[in-house]
Amino acid sequence: MKKITLLIAFIGMITLQSCTVNEVQDNVDNDTISEVFEYTNVDLTSGNGYSALLTFPHATYTSDMVLVYRLVGYGADGDVWKLLPETYYFNDGTLDFGYRNDFTRYDAQVSLFGYDLLGLPNGNRLDQVFRVVVIPAYENNKSSSGKFDFEDYNSVKEHFNLDSAKVTKIKM
Repeated sequence: MKKITLLIAFIGMITLQSCTVNEVQDNVDNDTISEVFEYTNVDLTSGNGYSALLTFPHATYTSDMVLVYRLVGYGADGDVWKLLPETYYFNDGTLDFGYRNDFTRYDAQVSLFGYDLLGLPNGNRLDQVFRVVVIPAYENNKSSSGKFDFEDYNSVKEHFNLDSAKVTKIKM
């Protein structure tokens, strides 16, 4: 009886040892895509309360992060974009004016605020260009997300592999 028990135990050990599971973790998310929407000819006037609603071509996920950039100029290295909110001050340090935004799954609202908005040069109110960058939730939770500057559009573009040719352009 001892020999049969020993034989069954030996066969069981051999059988159980051959059952190994090699789990391969795939840390690459192949279906997460960042998007960029560009809105041109945006006017911020007293007639619209110095604000504009930038409607997305489709709804985003509630967990997505939305960044809004304003085109502030052109440099030797290309377009110069500033992340909203942005604030401008007089030389004495008091508030002059600024741009702010908020967003939902369907749109982003951009507003101009300050004390003498009607007195601002047209270049700060009319024909503005905004880029809305939608970053999926998966990207927000990566530990590497904190290692670059969200204020630098080119850094965001490089980190999230945003293709300039795939920017969805929307004329207001």
